[in-house]
Amino acid sequence: MSRAPFEHESPSGDLKSVLTLEQFIINQREHFPHATGAFSRLLRDVSVAAKIINHNIRRAGILDVLGETGEVNVQDERQKKLDEIADQELVRALRRGGECCLIGSEEQPETIPMSPDAQAQERYAVFFDPLDGSTNTDVNASVGTIFSVYTLPEGVRPDDALEVVLRPGAEQVAAGYVAYGSSTMFVFSTGNGVNGFTLDPGIGEFLLTHPDIQIPDQPARYSINEADIDDFSPELRDFLRWLKRKDPDTGRRIRSRYIGSFVSDFHRNLLTGGLYMYPATADHPEGKLRLMYEANPMAFLVEQAGGNATDGRRRILDINPEHLHQRTPLFIGSAALVEAADAFLQGRKTEVTGVQ
Repeated sequence: MSRAPFEHESPSGDLKSVLTLEQFIINQREHFPHATGAFSRLLRDVSVAAKIINHNIRRAGILDVLGETGEVNVQDERQKKLDEIADQELVRALRRGGECCLIGSEEQPETIPMSPDAQAQERYAVFFDPLDGSTNTDVNASVGTIFSVYTLPEGVRPDDALEVVLRPGAEQVAAGYVAYGSSTMFVFSTGNGVNGFTLDPGIGEFLLTHPDIQIPDQPARYSINEADIDDFSPELRDFLRWLKRKDPDTGRRIRSRYIGSFVSDFHRNLLTGGLYMYPATADHPEGKLRLMYEANPMAFLVEQAGGNATDGRRRILDINPEHLHQRTPLFIGSAALVEAADAFLQGRKTEVTGVQ
């Protein structure tokens, strides 16, 4: 049964009818590929963890949550205190909810088996990057959480599940991210479009503010760390020169914007149109972004929004993962720009036409 919209007071004092995240999930349940109460509760659990993470980020600088823990995580990266907090909150929320029987975290060397709810009809595996861009927290810049959901076949024990859920990203049943910035947004897809919800801190609810997100056809931005340009391939440097050109007819050019938080750069490009790139380099010949925690969920989202995502040769969602922390190059965003990047990288730049 559908639930009515929530009456929400706008800044002007008017009452607006808006859907909360929970109401939206209930109303859209028949469109979910796995329309069960367990699946709906799983999404709710992730959103609850996001609210707690947001609360800690908002108090950074007041509480002792900035800086490093002194530990090095499995990615050989110095762990931030907020990395650890975000990881703990997501694990706690998913364990408490009981709909998830396997967790994979960027901060953990191995998957974490859990005891699934005996009443749950579906069994879910959730992979997440608890706090993407955490190096930005010490300077009050935006960061995010990324998550991905798969189902486990019946009869598979959680202890033996990793080999089963290491499947191409096309088999995800849901994916999303939370962007912690000037506002906090929860953006997700269950394979039926992309919708964005903004947290109202006054009532503690995520409210539907960006229904049916579509990435614009006219790209406005590109995002890449050009400090590494000497380590880029000649083909990629050629593509960047092509990107920087001014359109002779309109005078437009695609502008460079790079925050250094994948969630933040992706979120901006999703709303305004653009391309995010993290290519293979001399230091990271396999790329740096993780396939299971970052590339797959964002590729799932961008395709649902009309965009594209590749590693420069292959569709991201078609890659068969070989291990939990596998890395990949990534070109993701507006379809025309991703296709142009692939053409340059594969020596087919003469096929590229103007996209500005």
